[in-house]
Amino acid sequence: MASYLLRRFVYMIATLLLISLVTFIVIQLPPGDWLTSYITTLESRGQEVDQSEIAALRDQYGLDQPQLARYFKWLGGFLRGRMGVSFSFNRPVVDLIAERLPITVLVSIFALLFSYLIAIPTGIYSATHQYSFADYTFTALGFIGISIPSFLLGIIVLFGAFKWLGVDVGGLFSDQYIGEAWSFGKFLDFLKHIPVPMIIIGAAGTATLIRVMRGCLLDELRQQYVITARAKGVSEPVLLFRYPVRMAMNPIISTIGWVLPAIFSGQTITAVVLRLSTMGPLLLRALISQDMYLAGSVVMLMSMLVVIGTLISDMLLVVFDPRIRFESREELQ
Repeated sequence: MASYLLRRFVYMIATLLLISLVTFIVIQLPPGDWLTSYITTLESRGQEVDQSEIAALRDQYGLDQPQLARYFKWLGGFLRGRMGVSFSFNRPVVDLIAERLPITVLVSIFALLFSYLIAIPTGIYSATHQYSFADYTFTALGFIGISIPSFLLGIIVLFGAFKWLGVDVGGLFSDQYIGEAWSFGKFLDFLKHIPVPMIIIGAAGTATLIRVMRGCLLDELRQQYVITARAKGVSEPVLLFRYPVRMAMNPIISTIGWVLPAIFSGQTITAVVLRLSTMGPLLLRALISQDMYLAGSVVMLMSMLVVIGTLISDMLLVVFDPRIRFESREELQ
């Protein structure tokens, strides 16, 4: 196991370095840069920009350096926790991320827990009661959840709540707590506002996981070892949760690698609709304004989550599936 973890760690480092290079190149692909957009905006307002001011700005943000030099400067700073200065906000990138990171983590945890706590029991019940009324109901709801985009569901919920209940369910805090430091009162206020974003962000993932859990468990219940164990008199609850459910959990566990960063980003468009101060809207603004240090740093954080989430998935699969443990021992021998 130790050698496996060491190999995976080396692969993670190599993958992240490659991702950092590709990320930086992609961000630089659009013509111009942030300063070009800034000058165009000023000129559209009728303001004249002095060439000396432009040169000073290029020097300040390092835009006069070759792209390769800017890449190594950004990567070196990222590794040291110094991610550069945001062009749009004129503030250190690490400060902007630190402001939104706690909120993003809390929203992500609640949405992830909602998805798994609803999807796994529902999928198990649906598979063990195949073609029942409940199974058809869950299947229909699952298809609806998959087909409706999260941002559209958010718009529907916002409109319905305001029209029929007269309340605004957008945002994560009441007006008096916006911009305030964290406190017990602010956390309680957050808990009052979190159900709507949690359900909307987690809905699509929940619907998908229900379908995956149901299909995998149905396949396992038709396996010969289940039929043999049932014929030997093993009680149904023991039989169900000791073997088939554990095997059917494999695809669910393997989804952590992509579910974690997707929820962590807050599903950008949905976060914009619901006015959530998470990482998603911050990344969108950075991409629109070609704020390379901010955009690159956020994308790198998302990429790290994908790699880390995949590693967590593999470790959990080793725990849940004895066959994977057996194969890993065979490789070590």
